Amino acid sequence: MIKTKSRLVRLMCVVLSCTCFTSCFQIIEDISVREDGSGTVTLTANLSQSRTKLASIMLLDSVNGHKVPSPADIRREMSALADRLAAIPGITNVTHQVNFDTYIAVMKFSFSNVSDLNDVMNMAFKEMKMPMDSQSSYAYDGRHGTFRRAYTHLPQAKAEYNRLKPADQAVFKDALYTSIYRFERPVSQQSNGAAKLAASKKAVMLQTRIMDLINGNQSLSNRIQLAQ
Repeated sequence: MIKTKSRLVRLMCVVLSCTCFTSCFQIIEDISVREDGSGTVTLTANLSQSRTKLASIMLLDSVNGHKVPSPADIRREMSALADRLAAIPGITNVTHQVNFDTYIAVMKFSFSNVSDLNDVMNMAFKEMKMPMDSQSSYAYDGRHGTFRRAYTHLPQAKAEYNRLKPADQAVFKDALYTSIYRFERPVSQQSNGAAKLAASKKAVMLQTRIMDLINGNQSLSNRIQLAQ
């Protein structure tokens, strides 16, 4: 397990390092919540704006001091991650795919309760060897129709960023993080002023630069109240 985790961390470093000359990638978290608190998650890593550069990088042995993984390596690590997700209680229907023409990777799964997402986040932070007090947390109160995403900026994130080589730091320059929360009922109010409410009033989206998260200039926290 330790070897698998370290390989995954190295893989993520390599994939991000491959975008070092364009610094264009987007991470998308798309969560749909049903009335009973169950739902689905789609996690997308979109590196399509850098696909020409990535295609060239994939032909090399290493970049920025990292060994370049083969498509088979990447598929194998995604499969291992999917297996670990499927082992979390409440997490089912785990699927994944990666397209080496568009350089878009997608992981999907279902959850029986919003609280199951906290176990997913715990696993993710363990994979990245980050302290657990930095985790985001999710909560849903079906009786009162309230969804909460709690987030606290961790100063260590900035410290870790400062330790990176300049070429690796450049990866994050224009990178974006997008969170989308979808519901069956309309949203009556939400607390994050940077988030936008869809025209249907059944979805809330927040898009931010990853550098703003690293520097603590933007929060992912939100309290979303559904119409009664």
